[in-house]
Amino acid sequence: MVNLQLQGDGLNLIKTKFILSAFLARVKLMKQNIGRGEFSQFPNLSQTSCQEDDVSTYVQHLNALYSDFESRFEDILTMVIPPWIINPYGDIEETNVIIQEELTELSTNEELKVQFKTDISKSGCKTTYPLLMPYYGI
Repeated sequence: MVNLQLQGDGLNLIKTKFILSAFLARVKLMKQNIGRGEFSQFPNLSQTSCQEDDVSTYVQHLNALYSDFESRFEDILTMVIPPWIINPYGDIEETNVIIQEELTELSTNEELKVQFKTDISKSGCKTTYPLLMPYYGI
C-alpha cells in the first residue's frame, strides 16, 4: 500500500513525509502488539499457535524494517515543514503590509473558496477523510 501511495502525479514532499511517518507508526504499533502476543493485525498468524522464538523473530524483523526505513528516508522524515506552507493564511500580522493586503483579499474571495471546496472534493479527500468534510461545508 505504501508503494502505491508513493506513486502518482499529485505527490509532493509533504505528502511523502506523511505517508512514510504513518507507515513507521504502523510498524511500531505492529511491533508492540506482536510483542504482547496480540496478532489481530496479522489474521493468518492469529489462527496458528506461535512459539516464543517465532514471536521474537517477527519482532526482530519489524525492528529491522523500522530501522531500515528510518535510515533510508531520514532526510524526508527529519524535514521541517514551516507552518506557513501548510497554513498560508495564518499569522498574517507578522508579514509585510503588501503581503497582508494580498492575503486578506485572497482569504475573502468567495469564488476561490468555492473553487477550493470543489478541488478538495475532487482530490479524494472526501472518500479518504469523510468525517472531516462537513467542516469544509462539503
